[in-house]
Amino acid sequence: MLSNPIYDPFQILTKIYQGGAHVKQAIADTYIEEQYRSRTVKIVYGVLENDGYLEFCIKSNADKTPKPVVRILLKISLYMLLFMDKKRYMVTDLAVSLCKKLGKSGVSGFVNAFLRRFNKEETDKKLPKGNEGEALACSYPLYAYEWLKKEYGDRAKGIAAAASAGVSVRFERDAEAYLERAHLQTPFSQKYGNYIFENFVRDEGFDKGDYTFQSIGSIAICDCVSPCENLLDACAAPGGKSVLLAKKCSKVTSFELHGHRVELISQYKSRMGVENVTEFQKDSGEFDGAYEERFDGVLCDVPCSGFGTVSENPDIKIFRKKEDFAALEKAQKRILSTCSKYVKKGGALYYSTCSLFEGENDKIVADFLKANPDYAVEKIDSPLCHDKKKYGLQFLPDRAFGAGFYVCKMVRK
Repeated sequence: MLSNPIYDPFQILTKIYQGGAHVKQAIADTYIEEQYRSRTVKIVYGVLENDGYLEFCIKSNADKTPKPVVRILLKISLYMLLFMDKKRYMVTDLAVSLCKKLGKSGVSGFVNAFLRRFNKEETDKKLPKGNEGEALACSYPLYAYEWLKKEYGDRAKGIAAAASAGVSVRFERDAEAYLERAHLQTPFSQKYGNYIFENFVRDEGFDKGDYTFQSIGSIAICDCVSPCENLLDACAAPGGKSVLLAKKCSKVTSFELHGHRVELISQYKSRMGVENVTEFQKDSGEFDGAYEERFDGVLCDVPCSGFGTVSENPDIKIFRKKEDFAALEKAQKRILSTCSKYVKKGGALYYSTCSLFEGENDKIVADFLKANPDYAVEKIDSPLCHDKKKYGLQFLPDRAFGAGFYVCKMVRK
């Protein structure tokens, strides 16, 4: 193990940039020196969140584009300089030292010179004008930023730059007593029973089911679902929504496409002591006559671009491409159409995503309603700040504590 506080971030980011690993999995799969754990996670997420701007800083200050390994090292160093306010000499020494220990002594001179002469003010003068410059400044893909600008106008910059308010923790039991025992303070709470912490260290209470980590979006979507006897959660892993909905629905059936993710649902419900959730490995887009008109309610929280979760999954901003959306929208329509057949007459169909874009949200609902005249939209509301769209509610990161998601309720006539 190399004793250098930027070695662990370098290892993790290499897995992400060069191996295509998801950020959470890359962290989980990497041995991290405990004394550097919190710093390592901060650097990894910080580099990914600011990747577009850091890439611009490198390209606009280097005569030729450095090789991938060097770019990763420079991004870590620039993040520490610009966003962690670390001393230039310290960052430069760490970077040069790591170059040598990695057997990259040949580039140590370049790294040293680059970091010593880097000037943020001069670099920012080189930013393009208009949407391209704004997108780079908040490290957002240009195509996605242009969509935000078209849909939300002047709010686009705030939406793209919005950060998570913290860790969302939902308590299953007496939250106030738990917080008092643990000597924890929280800046605010929601009506859903979740609390937002700047930092929260998991303890034995998690394993005992006293609390769970669940996003604001996931909880708010569940709040929009009406109590019923028999509910289907069509895209259920890792199980947070199924378990929460089991509190107000007599029976919850959970479908999940991948076997290893079905096991996540099983583990989740077991940890939380929930017995009225039954999980199956099943493709929710493939019709099964055994479930036709069987449920009082069906929730389709479909696969989507995930741009509403970039504060938790910043790698989305790097790897999600414009070309991906056609396949995503096809899958969304397929799942919604198939699962609509499982709703009883008079029952409710819920469509939700963690997307910010109309093409994955209201447009999918509009196309569905046009093809299915036996369904009609029913108005819903939420105490969490949102925009009312034609069919559903759109929650945006600049006003919903860093979370972005959409939910719509339809009723079968």
